[in-house]
Amino acid sequence: MAFEVLKAACDRELRVATAESCTRGLLAALLTDIEGCSHAFERGFVCYADEAKIEMLGVDADLLARLGAVSHDVAEAMAAGALARSRADIALSITGYTDDSGEGEAGLVFFGLACRGLPVCVEERRFGDIGRGAARIACLSTGLMLTHRPLTESSVEGRRPLPQ
Repeated sequence: MAFEVLKAACDRELRVATAESCTRGLLAALLTDIEGCSHAFERGFVCYADEAKIEMLGVDADLLARLGAVSHDVAEAMAAGALARSRADIALSITGYTDDSGEGEAGLVFFGLACRGLPVCVEERRFGDIGRGAARIACLSTGLMLTHRPLTESSVEGRRPLPQ
């Protein structure tokens, strides 16, 4: 799926960025490891701490204080911030709880998808208490699927005309 995402981005001359918290840069590492297509990956933001979300992505500190880092609104702000602070055309954010740390529901993850010229979309997933590693892999799969979707639809602004 990582190859399919990058191939679709290359075909349309679009670039992808990520803003990761609970996956700790794993998606960015995967996307830069695809030979021949990795140039479609523009940059990744690994923002595990709230301060990093504020400084690197411009997430509002009051929003984080009020709702916490694992929320619909923060995922939306992270994706919008990654798009605004990059030259990418599509940005995916991932924020969630990968295990039962006592801070929140294990496996609760929010994904934000920002595409130039469109409103940010946010999806919530509940993977359950499947363990940190399995939850991170589930996040990669979901994140790649969500990123691939607009790359194969005609709704994303790009440098090349979109298929109708």
